[in-house]
Amino acid sequence: MYTLNDKVVYPGHGVAQIKQVIEKSFGTTCAKFYELKFLNKEMTILIPVDSQDGCGIRPLSTEKDINELFILLSEPVPSKKHCATSSWSKRNKQYQYRIKTGDLVEITKIYRDLQCMAHEKDLSFGERSLLNQTEGLIAEEISLVKNLIEEQVIQDLRAIFLLDKNHRPENLKQDVGHVAQIAHV
Repeated sequence: MYTLNDKVVYPGHGVAQIKQVIEKSFGTTCAKFYELKFLNKEMTILIPVDSQDGCGIRPLSTEKDINELFILLSEPVPSKKHCATSSWSKRNKQYQYRIKTGDLVEITKIYRDLQCMAHEKDLSFGERSLLNQTEGLIAEEISLVKNLIEEQVIQDLRAIFLLDKNHRPENLKQDVGHVAQIAHV
């Protein structure tokens, strides 16, 4: 159960703050809803209190979780040869499903994959849009958890992929110390 002013993550949309708990009547049934106001967009939604788990809202990640994300970003990328052969629509469908889970690790893996693809080829409009979406979701949460400016977090995320100009992912592991420094650990 969340309380007023708690910050939560709503899958695919980012961080919101619980502004109030509202009771609404539907015929003879009465239900409670969280009113979520998103921090980085002009949007407010109602989430049923009874089905909060089903809609995927979750608390903000911990600092430990965030630090582990930077380590994940520094690890070698598994072979993604199938990305070149599978169609964008199939990959996009899989990516969208993973984003809707709200799992920050999954979103980070998508971001890492797209960053690696960007070093191998020009991204399509859809791929660039998805890269920007995942980058925004990750940066928003990191900036709130670590109390940093979001634009700086975005620069730090991008810097991880510039550590190795040839972007040989196996070499990124050697730069974990630098990644930790970027992460402000």
